[in-house]
Amino acid sequence: YLTGQLSPVKSRAILIKRGYVFPQQEEKGMGSAYGGEWKPKKPDDERFIGKPGEIKTTKDKNGNLRLTKIGEDGKAVSERHFSDHGYPRHHFIPHDHELVWEHNHFHWGDTKNYWDGNVPEFKQYGGNDMDTIFPACNTLEDDRFESIEEFKDCIGRGDEIEFEWKGVHFGMSGCQPKPEHRIMAYLWNQPDTEQYFDTPDDALEYIVAGDRLRDIITQIDVLSRAF
Repeated sequence: YLTGQLSPVKSRAILIKRGYVFPQQEEKGMGSAYGGEWKPKKPDDERFIGKPGEIKTTKDKNGNLRLTKIGEDGKAVSERHFSDHGYPRHHFIPHDHELVWEHNHFHWGDTKNYWDGNVPEFKQYGGNDMDTIFPACNTLEDDRFESIEEFKDCIGRGDEIEFEWKGVHFGMSGCQPKPEHRIMAYLWNQPDTEQYFDTPDDALEYIVAGDRLRDIITQIDVLSRAF
């Protein structure tokens, strides 16, 4: 699927992942396809970089723990979430994600659930001690989407997004299991409300409290997203 248009400014290189095509832009915090180092854009992004081998312990805005494992290059390689993201049918507590770095930014791997109850130890990489940190949570403005393209990049890289509009609580996940790899949107903690979309552009047609997501994407209150 082809999504979006190539930007008329900055780079016209493109990134292809999971069947989506995205403009490769030099946005702050995203790094460069031409060698620039990825840098945290928001306070909560700090958990994705650290000392090789450490496991960072943080909390999301809802107080749920997260364990982030740092690889040998100082970038996160996996993360464990102690949250069901408002949809327990699809998210065991805890569940894991691999973080895959390409072109100096990452996307989320498949959700690894442990429905049989056999949760593996979240082992350190190497041998450094765990590093418990509780960074400042992002503000609503930190996490607000500034453009449609920013949302498409976020959900297209597999992020799990929590947001509100008109007092209604929603969730959206871009990392559904194989083979579909479809995007799921749903009402928070309301089973059987899920809707599935094949591409980020399709997901923008989701009706949110009577409004099309595409029309309000820069106005919604984003309660949680990874990047």
